[in-house]
Amino acid sequence: MEVRAVRDDEMEELGTLTVDAYRTLGMPLPEYYEAELRDVRGRAEVAEVLVAVDDEGLLGGVTYVPGASNPLAEFDDPDAAGFRMLGVADRARRQGVGEALVQACIDRARHAGRRRLLLHTTKWMPTAHRLYERLGFHRAPELDVSFPDVFLLGYAIDL
Repeated sequence: MEVRAVRDDEMEELGTLTVDAYRTLGMPLPEYYEAELRDVRGRAEVAEVLVAVDDEGLLGGVTYVPGASNPLAEFDDPDAAGFRMLGVADRARRQGVGEALVQACIDRARHAGRRRLLLHTTKWMPTAHRLYERLGFHRAPELDVSFPDVFLLGYAIDL
């Protein structure tokens, strides 16, 4: 498995993969958020979209948000980076893909001199919560955010 920047010819497939991954969670997926998940090209214009691939193709992807001034940032901490929209293909679950993508974000944040890496998740993602905690993230209730259709749980790791 290799983790690298998404290529132009993979963006549409990654958008579909991410939507499919979120649909399997049983969480509400409003049209506006589904469109945001599909818009890999838009994310790649302002942030770093990473993919995990193997010889058979795309395994998953994540969007690394380098700082609070980024338009995709859901945080205002000037010493932090974040990541969003982690998705793993159904065929690749429980094979370390999510961990490799999260670790790539941790590595980028450390390399950039960030003091923290932040993320938001939902109650529908307990498997992801276990992954985050295993990698050293902790619940950060002060980062929780409530929207009309979903409550986001904040997590952080000190780097």
